Amino acid sequence: MTVIVLTNCPAGLRGFLTRWLLEISPGVFLGSPSARVRKALWTEGHQYAGQGRALIAYQTNNEQGYAFETHDHAWHPTDHEGLTLIHRPNRQAPRPQDNKSPEPPRSGWSKASKRRRFGNR
Repeated sequence: MTVIVLTNCPAGLRGFLTRWLLEISPGVFLGSPSARVRKALWTEGHQYAGQGRALIAYQTNNEQGYAFETHDHAWHPTDHEGLTLIHRPNRQAPRPQDNKSPEPPRSGWSKASKRRRFGNR
């Protein structure tokens, strides 16, 4: 079983993938191609993805039972003691123009909770 997920990719690439895989949702392709065809589809996906992102997950003979690869994703597969995990980068530091300090939370009851508790007085 192979799953390919495309985000913000050209329509031509989606049409190319529908020759071998079934598009079950916009940008989500599912099928059981051979390893050689899967590799060819993935290289075509790399070549024609442009500014888009692509992810492939496929069944394989390892401890997890599957493997996955990404193209232009912020999250990257990382090997950790024989298991493939997703490395999610830390949140980006705030930009200088977004350097506004957040307001401290208000203490006490909100107006809505006072109305619910004591009625409309």
